[in-house]
Amino acid sequence: MEIVKNVSVDWIGKKWYFFGLSWFLAALGIAAYLIHGGFAYGIDFTGGTIIYIKFNKTPDLDMIRKSLKPEAISAPTIQTYDVSSKHTVQIRLQTALGEGKSIEAGQGKLQSLLRQGLDPENVNSAKIDFNNTGFEALSTYLISSDPENLKSQSKTSQEIESHYQTLAQALLDYRNKVSDGLVSNFDDLGKVDGANTTVIEGLKKGVYLGSFAVKGVESVGAVVGQDLRNRAALAIGLSFLGMLVYIGARFKPVYGVGAIIGLFHDLIITLGLFALTQKEISLTVVAGLLTLVGYSVNDAIVVFDRAREHLRMQRKGSIYDLINTSINQTLSRTLMTGLATFVSVLCLYLFGGEVLDGFAFVLTVGIVIGTYSSVAISAPIVEWWYRDRGPKSKTA
Repeated sequence: MEIVKNVSVDWIGKKWYFFGLSWFLAALGIAAYLIHGGFAYGIDFTGGTIIYIKFNKTPDLDMIRKSLKPEAISAPTIQTYDVSSKHTVQIRLQTALGEGKSIEAGQGKLQSLLRQGLDPENVNSAKIDFNNTGFEALSTYLISSDPENLKSQSKTSQEIESHYQTLAQALLDYRNKVSDGLVSNFDDLGKVDGANTTVIEGLKKGVYLGSFAVKGVESVGAVVGQDLRNRAALAIGLSFLGMLVYIGARFKPVYGVGAIIGLFHDLIITLGLFALTQKEISLTVVAGLLTLVGYSVNDAIVVFDRAREHLRMQRKGSIYDLINTSINQTLSRTLMTGLATFVSVLCLYLFGGEVLDGFAFVLTVGIVIGTYSSVAISAPIVEWWYRDRGPKSKTA
């Protein structure tokens, strides 16, 4: 199937327009990098903590920022997360939560700081915060308080412990799986099997429903973050080297050089867009860049393979015309592959959510740039090499 037929475009003749556009995009990215003082690295690379907190009403971001000030080295970055109706925020701290101590201790301190600013009426409460407690604390409370008075029913200690542990797990499952991590009304707990009125009243005596719930904490130390950054750069560098060796062995060294220059072009412009938009560079973005390397080279190989066929069959033909013919003959395949891939990654970018945002952004812009570079950058470099470094007759 071909979406374009009988194409006859002088691509090589337009190379200076392509080079000018590429230089402009690269310069724009470099300027953005210098203006913003670098890339916006994610916690994966800088070290620090990402916290996801759900509230029972629209959160006060300024109050959250003030509450976390004692824990933060610099001002925390706070933004809404997911749909607004879920009242969830994402908080990024430059410090690693729990660094030098256990993560559990660091998370406990975090909850204490938030409670002082966001839930002051319960700061000094001896009650358990149901929305931030775990299985051990809740089951221990139920066993010790015995709201159903099982001890008077001649139940053994093992039976009582087993009963309340099962009940505690059911209550937490309802909170996490049904109520999305936050319960705002004790009456809702009546929907849990075994949570009768007596149990609910017993919970009210020693448990309260906090106004927020810490849904997740991701913490990376600064040393680990630097190590991950170095490994990410090494992974990308090795992928470039591997592609150079493969294409040089499979075709000729000049094809490998052309493909690698095209890859550098794709990488520089894509990273420039990250500097311009200040989107975070995380491990998922690195995965996207490695995927882009494979796609871009694959697209260039299609053009190179067709050029090699023409060089074998038309030894007296002009390399200028042969490269142009190769691009035109493979243009339909290039456009079909690029368009199908672009639509897929665009859907991923639009509907994939916050977690896949960086990865999808790399592929969305990278597919366009990679398709462009195989025609506008890599192919002209091969043509230039044969023309200026090859035989004086300008034939292959």
